[in-house]
Amino acid sequence: MTKQFGCFLFSVLAIAAAEKMPTRELIDMAIQKGDSAQLREALVATAPPADLKAGTVSLSDHAQGLFAVETASVPALFIDDKPAGGMKQISGSPLWFAVAPLKPGRGHSFYYVIDGKKFGGKADVPSFGPDSYLKPGVTRGKLSEKAVFTSKIYDGMQSDYWVYTPAQYDPSKPAALMVWNDGQQFINRDSASIRLLDVIDNLTQERKLPVIVWVFTMPGIATMPEGSPFYSAVQKVAKADTQAARTAALRGVEYETLSDQYARFLKDELLTEVQSKYNIRKDGYSRAIAGLSSGALGAFTAAWEQPEQFNRVLLWVTPFTSGQWQPGVHDGGNIYPFKIRKEPKRNLRIWIQDGCEDAENANGSVPLQNIEMANSLKFREYDFHFSFGVGGHSPMQGSSELPESLSWLWRGYDSSTTHDVYAMDEKEKSQRMFRVHIFNRE
Repeated sequence: MTKQFGCFLFSVLAIAAAEKMPTRELIDMAIQKGDSAQLREALVATAPPADLKAGTVSLSDHAQGLFAVETASVPALFIDDKPAGGMKQISGSPLWFAVAPLKPGRGHSFYYVIDGKKFGGKADVPSFGPDSYLKPGVTRGKLSEKAVFTSKIYDGMQSDYWVYTPAQYDPSKPAALMVWNDGQQFINRDSASIRLLDVIDNLTQERKLPVIVWVFTMPGIATMPEGSPFYSAVQKVAKADTQAARTAALRGVEYETLSDQYARFLKDELLTEVQSKYNIRKDGYSRAIAGLSSGALGAFTAAWEQPEQFNRVLLWVTPFTSGQWQPGVHDGGNIYPFKIRKEPKRNLRIWIQDGCEDAENANGSVPLQNIEMANSLKFREYDFHFSFGVGGHSPMQGSSELPESLSWLWRGYDSSTTHDVYAMDEKEKSQRMFRVHIFNRE
């Protein structure tokens, strides 16, 4: 081992207990101080050593990305398959870094080329625009304490939920509503990957969104007795009598079952309780529902089954695949592209998002099924927008484009009416169907 690299390893051990540095501060340090012992120590304290070695470290803030890798050879950084300029080595270490601009409001991918070979990288680098950071003078809304609801429709299932109201909410005036499945991941204002609360506050104050009561609900926990009709399904999936396992099992029952049950749970139970505490409009024109992954499938099913309850739908990386499919027993989300083409058209406005690196598994191909969904929606001339990027099965792209997707979903909202007939945009009508180009094979 060389003396130089030996000193580096000693430094790593010496600062192992150092605190992580906020992303903005770390990027600023990389720009201002560059090749310095301070930056080396901050990188090692902030980024997991295994990730530095694997070449997967990326941190983004305000349309800038910091990329770092540990390697003995000179790395070349590529962002979205394009060269991103040179990287700098930190003296006395095998650490290399670069700060690069990232187009805001979208997701990005990156990788390195080292010794002529592709190395490391990932496809889930978010880049947030100005509407995703709380702006000066914008007043924060209020997040409620966690509440717990016990269902009768799901035979004793207990669900956690939170309610967020923007500063403009007036209890004397009925507000619009938006439900988010798997809601707990969206309520952390300081999240590095999802910045929904800041987006809500900015867009509401700028009147790009109406005043909306936001309900963040979690899949339930199975507390039902052994004789419950859902007990066997829970045990079959969970195979363990633990809260986490039961929650995971009920998530599939709630979100991936193709029936009106979850929509009825929202309308007749959970939202009835919320409406007893908040002044909320009941017309579907004033209501939206959103979700990620299975939560997105549940959101689409709720709107499909009860469009009079939810007219607006926001979907991230939805598994329109065969997760719950049992021949002759249960349908799976894979049948939706065909249902859209052949069943009566629903009055819905839909933003659907996915990425080319999304999941491939025994249940099917998530990216290909989302393309098929988009083509089916186009075939029937739904009011829809399809956002397809580089990402995998994560909230990266959806959260990056939240200001755009929410503004699109609620565009033209008129509080003086309770109904609108949604129609495909004329520009979309002139576009071709989506087609697949094979890009990852020689």
